[in-house]
Amino acid sequence: MPSDALLNRYDALLLDLDGTVYRGREAVPGAVEAVASARRHGVGIRFVTNNASRSPREVADHLTELGFNAALDEVSTSAQAGAEMLSDLVPEGATVLVLGTDALVEEVRIRGFVPTREAHGALAVVQGLSPDLSWRDLAEAAVAIRAGAHWVACNVDATLPTERGLLPGNGSLVAAVRTATGQEPLVAGKPATPLLEQAAKSLGAERPLVVGDRLDTDILGAVHAGMDSLLVLTGVSTAQDVEALPEELRPTYVAADLTVLDRLP
Repeated sequence: MPSDALLNRYDALLLDLDGTVYRGREAVPGAVEAVASARRHGVGIRFVTNNASRSPREVADHLTELGFNAALDEVSTSAQAGAEMLSDLVPEGATVLVLGTDALVEEVRIRGFVPTREAHGALAVVQGLSPDLSWRDLAEAAVAIRAGAHWVACNVDATLPTERGLLPGNGSLVAAVRTATGQEPLVAGKPATPLLEQAAKSLGAERPLVVGDRLDTDILGAVHAGMDSLLVLTGVSTAQDVEALPEELRPTYVAADLTVLDRLP
């Protein structure tokens, strides 16, 4: 690898998942080899996802099935970041209303809080996507927030990409609670900074590179966090989209895929 190759400029890669390292059930061509090369050169790896519905173990297992051999501690989810944010808002042992899957409930529990599904006694609300979320859940959140509970959203992605097309994402359900309460949540996931900052901190990284396929989440998150970024054209955003942005919102690098890491961009 050339001494001035892109990989040599950074001590960590904060990698988005869908559209960046894999597409659905298949790895993006060249991605497995690029991640393996980064590991061989001592570059830290964090697979960073806004998806709060799956546990870190589920994410790591999926990545390993695709050939990435991901360790559990290489995964950073917005559920982890959202639960961690609670530590700055409410005392240990506080009751927290959870809107989300059991994976989010577990992240709240292991940080020393008492998860609940009811508004009564809740000092905070943490909201992540769950396909089983109901009107009753949203109503409990509205009651708690109106009573003064802190509100953390794991992410505010308006849509969720699936084989059937774009479905309502967590941001769409956050919007319902926002309308009902007139309040704004603190946000953990990209393009907010907590998820990226926590991922970099967990590695002790001083020169992290954020890698993703979306300008509005991955790259904007890097801009907000003051981190360099690489947009790969294997997912949502295009080179034309980049050209339409003001200079200060553009990625540091743009490349066809992750194989650029071993080369000059």
